[in-house]
Order: sequence, then C-alpha cells, then structure tokens
Amino acid sequence: MSALVSGSFDPAEDERENALRPRRLAEFLGQASVKANLSVFIEAALKRGEALDHVFLMGPPGLGKTTLAGILSHELGVDFKVTSAPALEKPKDLAGILTTLAPRSIFFIDEIHRLKPAIEEMLYMAMEDGELDFIIGQGPAARTLRIPLPPFTLVGATTRAGMVGSPLVSRFGISVRLGFYDRADTVAILRRSAGILGMRVDDDAAVRLAEASRGTPRVANRLLRRMRDFAQVTGSDGISDAVVRDGLDRLEVDRYGLERHDRDVLAAIIEKFGGGPVGAETLAVSTSESVETLEDYLEPYLIQSGFIMRTPRGRVATPLAYEHLGYRNDHANDGFQF
Repeated sequence: MSALVSGSFDPAEDERENALRPRRLAEFLGQASVKANLSVFIEAALKRGEALDHVFLMGPPGLGKTTLAGILSHELGVDFKVTSAPALEKPKDLAGILTTLAPRSIFFIDEIHRLKPAIEEMLYMAMEDGELDFIIGQGPAARTLRIPLPPFTLVGATTRAGMVGSPLVSRFGISVRLGFYDRADTVAILRRSAGILGMRVDDDAAVRLAEASRGTPRVANRLLRRMRDFAQVTGSDGISDAVVRDGLDRLEVDRYGLERHDRDVLAAIIEKFGGGPVGAETLAVSTSESVETLEDYLEPYLIQSGFIMRTPRGRVATPLAYEHLGYRNDHANDGFQF
C-alpha cells in the first residue's frame, strides 16, 4: 500500500463527509482564536512568498484537524499531500514523499504520535535544515549523503500530544490545540451542513442535535445524515424536533450525547469497580473496548462533561454519572445502590 495519498483528505471516508468539509478559513466555524491566529500566519507567509512554518495540531478526534490542514493548502494555494504515521514503515517511504514535494507544499501526517523512531529522526533535519541525511554503504566504506529539499510545511496531527517526543514537538513553529465546540457553534455547523445536503432543519431540532453531538463536528454531521434518513423514510419534508427525538432514541443517543458504549463505560466503573478508581487497561477489557478507543475517543468527552475523573490511581465516576445512570451514590466512589 502506498504511504501517500495526494490531493484528498482521507480516501477511506465517505464522499458525503468530504462534501461537508469547509475549504476556506472563513467557512470553518468555531475555534475563533485558532482561526484568527492562523489567518495572520497565512497572510504573513503569502506576503513573504515563503512556506508557512510547520504546524502541530492537537485535539480529540473529529474536531477538524484534517480539515484545517486542507484549508491551509487552499489558502496558500499550494499542493496538499497526505499520509498517516502508520503508513510510513521505512525511512525510504518518507524520503520518497519529501523529495517529490513542490516548493511550499503542505505535507500532512495524521496520527503523528505513531511515527517510528527512525522516521521521526529523519524528520528532524528535514524540518530544521531542509535536508535529508542518508548513510550509504557499510563499515569503513560508509559515507553520508545529504539531499536538499524544497521549502515545505509539515502539518502533524495527533489525538495524543503527550506521546509525541519533545525533540519533534520543538521543531513545530505553530502549535494549535482544538477544543470541543460550544452549542452555538455546533448549531451553526449543522445549519451549514444541512444547507449543503439540501435539508431543512427546524430551530429546536438543530439545538437538540447540537446538544447530542458531543461538541464534535464529525459527530454532528453524522447525526444530521442519520436524521435525514429518518425524515426521508417517514415522509417528513424536513428535520423536525420530533424526528430528532425519535431518531436519537433509535440510535440510543441520550441528551448528553452519550451512546451505549459511553454508558457501558460509566456503568462498568460504578457496578464492577465500586465507582473507581480503575485503570485504563482494566476498564477497557471489562467493556470490550481497546485502550486507544477509551483514551482517545471516549474519555476526553466524558471527562470534560464531568462524568468521570482521571486520578493517579485510575478513573473515578462522578456524582453526575451516578445521577445520569440512575444510581444512588451513598459514599463518594465507595460502592453503589440502585
């Protein structure tokens, strides 16, 4: 499998999802401070005729990291090349991409925390000095060959910033941390997406969908497409609040945006481990989830929404989790009762 996908965001994603992605910074809703800073950096790079400095994007899945990388290429008017860290198996894979970049290109690496050490070390010189360092031959006959690279912008995205080595992080000139979206921004995103899909969404329906979207545009757009399905099959001429209520019930999504696997995690902490603390690996096994899914997708929203706490000893269910699932918490994190 090729390590590179050129000219697209993610070939595995549905084309309809790509159609909902904004192409320009003005179309990117929410994250106001991030947009304001990026617009300055983009304008400065254009005025100087230089490549944008390397950009490090951090945040939970679905908040727009890949979309922002694509927007940078559109705003700068440069080529956009995409890969993911697991696809870069050998240094020659990276070298093959870097040596074919056009000047000032955007080179996007998703899941950059999963880069292999040898490839990460090769990136150091490429980012800092604009060169690749190769060792040719072995033993006494070995010699170093340096290959100059065109100026380019590396955009690295990660959901686990703490796993990226500090030497690599220090080489990014621009660091961007994306946070969950508030309800107003999520409603605006839903309205934009509904317009692209050609669907009418009532005001109360948009608010209810936004509240169930976990502050995540990807989830909001996914739920919107499912509500469109329910509306069309039932003969509704648009997405009403009644359609959304019925649709969310059928999808087992509650008013906080929690799905069945979210509630399973909370119930496991309370029922099986007395409210916690419980380690991530134990909790993942008890709920048949991978540790990566637990830590990258489930936990960030559950923590930010106040359902669990992460302590040095493990995960602990909060009073809100007990209340939401209908348990009575007689002692703080010390057993449970129905």
